[in-house]
Amino acid sequence: MLKKMESNHMGSSNLGWLRSKFHFSFADYYNPNNIQFGALRVINDDLIDPKTGFDTHPHRDMEIISYVIDGELTHSDSMGNKNTISRGHIQYMSAGTGVFHSEHNLGESILRLLQIWILPDQTGHQPNYGDFKFNWEDRKNRWFHMVSGTDGDAPIKIHQDVNMYSIELEQGKEIHFPVKEGRQAYLVQIEGTSTINEIQLSDQDGMEIVEEEITVKAVETSHILIIEMKKQN
Repeated sequence: MLKKMESNHMGSSNLGWLRSKFHFSFADYYNPNNIQFGALRVINDDLIDPKTGFDTHPHRDMEIISYVIDGELTHSDSMGNKNTISRGHIQYMSAGTGVFHSEHNLGESILRLLQIWILPDQTGHQPNYGDFKFNWEDRKNRWFHMVSGTDGDAPIKIHQDVNMYSIELEQGKEIHFPVKEGRQAYLVQIEGTSTINEIQLSDQDGMEIVEEEITVKAVETSHILIIEMKKQN
């Protein structure tokens, strides 16, 4: 099963300094038929102006991943962590029993990032933070495995049975991705244009995939993210 999620039908907000597209219900955008996709609760495609950002605020019992597309993201939290990441890098936080953090664009250019929230396998985990500054070339024309569950083999491990991959697929190339029986995946067309089993996706579109192998063809050079997980009941 494939279901295209068109960018122009998604929720959105404009706070001036922050412009967002919501793949799932978030803030003032509420669609009872689009609350989450399995364990995947939030994907927000955010544009954040220079010298602005999210001031200190709390989270608990959520696995939170920030994937930078353009610009620089600076994180600070109540565990004493502070770091800045840029294009293709990830920071992740297991909020667990509770944590306070802030995220700012301290740079001179607009920051674009994906904010991804995943429900944990259980509540009450010990809070944790980490970041990885991946080499961009690692995802050239191949699925680069960035995130897995605690039993997986990706560099980043979170408290849920998920796998997250990214790719930059050059124009004219194609690649397969199997979504096996009992599994589902959500794909984000971050940049460029591609076809997924002949269905065209453009910048910021998404796709739900359930128990089906896909063939991705890059109409234009395409930056794509896939989050694969257990099929929801």
